[in-house]
Amino acid sequence: MLTMAGYCWLCHQTLKYRFHGICHYCLKHLPYLKRVCHRCALPVEQFTLACGRCLQTPPYWHNLVAITPYIPPLSKLIQQYKYEKITQIAFILARLFLLYWQQGYRQQRWRKPDIIIAITLHHGKHWQRGFNQASVIATQLAYWLGCQFQTNSIIRTRATLPQTQLSAKKRTKNLSKAFRVKKSFQDRHIAVFDDVITTGTTMNEVAKLLISAGANSVQAWAICRTL
Repeated sequence: MLTMAGYCWLCHQTLKYRFHGICHYCLKHLPYLKRVCHRCALPVEQFTLACGRCLQTPPYWHNLVAITPYIPPLSKLIQQYKYEKITQIAFILARLFLLYWQQGYRQQRWRKPDIIIAITLHHGKHWQRGFNQASVIATQLAYWLGCQFQTNSIIRTRATLPQTQLSAKKRTKNLSKAFRVKKSFQDRHIAVFDDVITTGTTMNEVAKLLISAGANSVQAWAICRTL
């Protein structure tokens, strides 16, 4: 397994603090999401306003927090993590998200959740991959933020087709009754984590179930957002 201990995962230069994983220069020059809708994290003209898409058809989540678009260099790190199973990258991605989230929290752009959960994999996909990439990162974030991390509170009841292969209408049908909530979330503030949010259909389906289970608010968290 490839190891990058002591070196930046992006530029491969020596790190001053080896556990950081990414150097200060690369961190500063990431292609952060800017001028995006606070609700869906897609580009907008007026940063302070929700976009027309969200005004017309608001998602069930209340805000979406993502670091960068799904482009290099973070897209490459995610692919190495998921498909090459370089699991030490999980800590690096979790730290990146924490730093970004803390900055927005200090600016009062979002609130601290009570509970963090991860988008679940179907048991067949979980067995095939060997781990749930979102769950590993979410567990670390919950530890750092002092939040409760819950597993198996939402389960995926059946396997689904990859969303990227489907039209918008078929995506919704593909996820119909694909998840089930196993407990109440009455008056709780929830953050749902996934590594990448592409169309948002999966996240929206989970957020819908959480609101139905009594959640006061739902935040959608991800490392990257496909624009």
